[in-house]
Amino acid sequence: MRQALPRIPRDRIAVLIGAKGVTLKALAEASGAVALHVDSESGDVEVEWGEPGSYDPVRALKMPDVVKAIGRGMAPKVAVSLFDDGCYFEMVDLRDHVGKRAKQLQRIRARIIGSQGKIRQRIEQITGSSITIYKSTVVIIAEEEGLALARQAVDMLAGGAEHGSVMSFLERATKRNRIERRQLGSIEVRDQGDAEATGFESLVPGLDQARERRNRRFRAAQVDPEDDEAVEAMMGLADDESISWDEEE
Repeated sequence: MRQALPRIPRDRIAVLIGAKGVTLKALAEASGAVALHVDSESGDVEVEWGEPGSYDPVRALKMPDVVKAIGRGMAPKVAVSLFDDGCYFEMVDLRDHVGKRAKQLQRIRARIIGSQGKIRQRIEQITGSSITIYKSTVVIIAEEEGLALARQAVDMLAGGAEHGSVMSFLERATKRNRIERRQLGSIEVRDQGDAEATGFESLVPGLDQARERRNRRFRAAQVDPEDDEAVEAMMGLADDESISWDEEE
């Protein structure tokens, strides 16, 4: 079965194919596909899958994003990480913020990259993401939490927010997320006995034992003296009862 994948720009065809087709082979192996086919003139891409059950359907669903990421400037060795569980892809179109004006797009790209790429690198470090700016798009690959933060940071910068404000937002958000994860990790599951308790017993040591002794006395008072079995059961000692013999003077 052949599946059509996103068409890629002509200047990225060689990157997708790789030297002697090594990248195509690596992608096919990572996804479980039989082969990938690229039209070197048009940039059309197709993937050939084997029989159902011979490949992972989840990876098949992710294949279009992998090809799209490579086509939008992401290095193949980074894009292939999308096949991993918990790794996701998002593409931001900067034209949604500033339209198609070339000078505005260039300005926004420069703001996201920063001097010597420091702003982009800082966002990647804080969010654990990989970010590539290609023409009018920004491609982000990260785990779910980092992806959302990186996307918000890009949107803030594209919307005109100052670099310092964006970095402060990311640091506060990541710190808050770490605290929340630590709090969730410290929650302990209560024992069934604790779940059934009213909570008052833990405040008064020995209350449960005193309550049990009172109940035993009440049950003993209700025993029919003519019922030998009931009398015998009543005379039996509980685990917390004992008899001491003192010599009578």
